[in-house]
Amino acid sequence: MAFFSRLDLQEGLQTFFVLQWIPVYIFLGAIPILLIPYFLLFSKFWPLAVLSLAWLTYDWNTHSQGGRRSAWVRNWTLWKYFRNYFPVKLVKTHDLSPKHNYIIANHPHGILSFGVFINFATEATGIARIFPSITPFVGTLERIFWIPIVREYVMSMGVCPVSSSALKYLLTQKGSGNAVVIVVGGAAEALLCRPGASTLFLKQRKGFVKMALQTGAYLVPSYSFGENEVFNQETFPEGTWLRLFQKTFQDTFKKILGLNFCTFHGRGFTRGSWGFLPFNRPITTVVGEPLPIPRIKRPNQKTVDKYHALYISALRKLFDQHKVEYGLPETQELTII
Repeated sequence: MAFFSRLDLQEGLQTFFVLQWIPVYIFLGAIPILLIPYFLLFSKFWPLAVLSLAWLTYDWNTHSQGGRRSAWVRNWTLWKYFRNYFPVKLVKTHDLSPKHNYIIANHPHGILSFGVFINFATEATGIARIFPSITPFVGTLERIFWIPIVREYVMSMGVCPVSSSALKYLLTQKGSGNAVVIVVGGAAEALLCRPGASTLFLKQRKGFVKMALQTGAYLVPSYSFGENEVFNQETFPEGTWLRLFQKTFQDTFKKILGLNFCTFHGRGFTRGSWGFLPFNRPITTVVGEPLPIPRIKRPNQKTVDKYHALYISALRKLFDQHKVEYGLPETQELTII
């Protein structure tokens, strides 16, 4: 009985710590949530709002200049419970020399990008040990950094805005050994994810390649096998009223909140039940071989296209080399649209 009680406690803690992160990821990117600190100015809590906004104004540039990462926060025990829920794993195929800076492009986005978060924004899978002398930064929406307190929380984990100015600062003004992690497909790719799928929104996503050329950062392909497996996403057949409702709601959601709306579900608080927690399925992020990139201040489109094609080739190679080991059939192909 004691053994089963310990198992129940472990699973309960894993579930709780995954649950606490989901609203942070989903709701804090929504514009109405961003306005809450400003609404407090017109309430009895106005002194707190004034102090928070004054600090935000004074400290405005920090999140775009490397932030304030905290080894203590990145090493919280809760992240290990989070890791074990799936579980999540980080695999290195090649060393990353601290003499260079890197853009680690990750695929696929999935619904909530759990693999990227646990592997690069925390020390739960041991990135500091696996890639010694490399400092990872995870790029996300800049609007999250407009929220007092939440801004400090995400900065402490090494999360930064995925803006051009923030990325250029990290890749050119903070020495070497920095790795910026970008989920290239973004929210548009989230709409493509579902179990068994390996479709990437990448054909026209070339900004990360241009950034690499402008800064001389090496490009590193990475793929999170299993990311698409942790939620089911529903897309109703074209021509049905359900599809019309879904599309109308998605368009309205994006217009009002600035986010893509995915019709997804997972498990509930207990295994086998229905809910919005992810399924307990393994996610393995495999980091590939760095692709050396020359530094060109103003690269032309032909050069960008050349290195974009080289990157896609390296990504396909990485996918094909590891797909069977991490649960996909030999016949599975990487589809890029």
